[in-house]
Amino acid sequence: MSSSRVPGTAYLLLVFLAWILPHEIMFGAELRVLPASERPNGEVRMLRDHLRPLVHATLDQRLEAYEELKTSEQIRVYQQRLRAEFVRSLGGFPERTPLRPRIVGRLEGDGFRAEKLIYESRPGFHVTAALYLPETEPPYPGVLLPCGHSENGKAAELYQRAAILMARNGLAVLCYDPIGQGERKQILQEGAMRSETAKGRFRPTVEHNLAGVAPILLGQNLATYRIWDGIRSIDYLAGRDDVDESRIGCTGNSGGGLMTAYLMALDPRIVAAASSCFITTTRRKNDDPGPGDAEQNIFAQTAYGMDHADYILMRAPKPTLILSATRDFVPIAGAWETFRQAKRLYTRLGVPERVDLVEADEKHGFSLHLRTGACRWMRRWLLNQVDEVTESDFDVFSDRQLQCTPRGQVLLLEGARSVFQLYRAEEAKLRRDRERPWRQMNEEGRRARVRKTAGIRPVSEIPPPAVQEVGKVQRTGYRIDRLILKSGAGFPLPALRFVPENSPGEWTLLLDGRGKQTEAGSGGVIESLVRGGHPVLAVDLTGLGETESTAWRYDPEYIGNNSAEYFIAYMLGRSLVGMRAEDVLACARYLSAPGEDAKGVNLVAVGRAGVAALHAAAVEPQLFRRVEIRDSIDSWRRVVETDLTVDQLENTVHGALRWYDLEDLARLAGPDRVVIERVRAASGALLESE
Repeated sequence: MSSSRVPGTAYLLLVFLAWILPHEIMFGAELRVLPASERPNGEVRMLRDHLRPLVHATLDQRLEAYEELKTSEQIRVYQQRLRAEFVRSLGGFPERTPLRPRIVGRLEGDGFRAEKLIYESRPGFHVTAALYLPETEPPYPGVLLPCGHSENGKAAELYQRAAILMARNGLAVLCYDPIGQGERKQILQEGAMRSETAKGRFRPTVEHNLAGVAPILLGQNLATYRIWDGIRSIDYLAGRDDVDESRIGCTGNSGGGLMTAYLMALDPRIVAAASSCFITTTRRKNDDPGPGDAEQNIFAQTAYGMDHADYILMRAPKPTLILSATRDFVPIAGAWETFRQAKRLYTRLGVPERVDLVEADEKHGFSLHLRTGACRWMRRWLLNQVDEVTESDFDVFSDRQLQCTPRGQVLLLEGARSVFQLYRAEEAKLRRDRERPWRQMNEEGRRARVRKTAGIRPVSEIPPPAVQEVGKVQRTGYRIDRLILKSGAGFPLPALRFVPENSPGEWTLLLDGRGKQTEAGSGGVIESLVRGGHPVLAVDLTGLGETESTAWRYDPEYIGNNSAEYFIAYMLGRSLVGMRAEDVLACARYLSAPGEDAKGVNLVAVGRAGVAALHAAAVEPQLFRRVEIRDSIDSWRRVVETDLTVDQLENTVHGALRWYDLEDLARLAGPDRVVIERVRAASGALLESE
């Protein structure tokens, strides 16, 4: 373990001894600060409610910009700006490499035939797919069919039915397994190497969220890798002799509707598109059911004004169909709002017939009416056929029949690479690339870069918190003041101020990811400090302790209770790390009021508060006398090197590893000031000293 150590002092010895001793965790009513009204029905949603008006304000600004689009030239400039912002948020795309496609099997169906394929979207990164071909004479129009969140990917019955319906009606359809689904699981069950047919450990949405943590640090997104799979799949489809590359379409449902939306906005080869059970509005989706899994949330998209309608507007005037379900959890009202925006803009371009909406009175899914709607749309714009296609009954293939790999998973192929291995290669490249520019900056330049990347204002721009006292608790030898600190952003921070009866010594600002009260019991760190004459301010940072959200969108086991709020902030271009670092600076400024000791306060941060505290110390070191980080990661590289991370999503900062790692922050804060003890792995395991 790499850590800097302050020369031994009674203070540090006291803290260290208290931490390694058993302590009781106490969260009694006497130490609760916020009123019960902040927990209606026992649910904590303060952070969500804090972010909502910020989201609405940016979306209102977007609508104002949309209303100014009156001419073809204004629309063209708008499209170019959004597309550039979108690609920048994704971190850009790599150079094309050989696909190395191979047909590994053929199947015969009623009125169509199918080929089983394996190709490489990146070197060693295998894609498994099924190509459904008509019995008519080639060349055929080609349609890409990205899957929704089916466990068995391309073999799911509804996606087979959509593909077969289109193939029987003159369209070549390529349906491929997404990352984390079907034969492309990235985290396999134990003993996979010995299994005849290996399976994944997690359902698709869980795996997507696990695989979505590390790329954020790289300035990318899981969507970056998924979109590239789609682009390379179009490369394969368009490169076949029996497919007409000038007539390419794309349709998919749910997660496949998402990928259709992304691809139709970014790949100009897609002539006709039909996105099913995805299109709504960000405003409605964020409220209910909440943001989607990792690839559905693009960095700063609401900040620069990209809403669902823009996936259509970016491709105008190309033919685009919205497929929606009345009883979907994807808000149908948002689909109609998006459709109206698109229809108005297409009308301005003189082609209102090129955008339409189909609403089926169904629940979420690629139901019969939506499948036939997609097929009719593709035939209209790719075959110039306007007819009433219907779907008769037919058999579909079994999972085993559509299996492309010998043992059911691409990761068991020789030379195969997982998406996590791709992340590690990218991190190694970024580490090499950032070394020289970081070294060439002076310290103020480095601090400015950290502030900009994490979204931290200079302390001079952060108002001191307004302090509200809500009660006192008297204990032998000291008292506890229960406080609410209103930060500059107006978010309430619950705090406990421990004041000894004796003449107070140095202030300690204690930030515990488990909650401010955790070490407040008998024998805890706080009592040890206070009985030694040191006053303590223990604070719950934004989204921690009393303000930690009740999990409402995702299983919190791996990505935490605040994950939905994290993604809402992420789409605003903000990080919880940056928000919490500003909390730390506001509290430190409060404790370092004029007339107090100018040497700063002692900062102790535990667990989930550690990364934010380290950022605060790095950008404003003069506020802190000593900094102790405990039970936290000491490098973001640990996150990239770990497939199964725990509670690390909220500790990520978009693109940070392009500029710095946590070790750089420790050095920037001052090696004589920072102590890092009890380092945790990204999996949550305690690491032995290295």
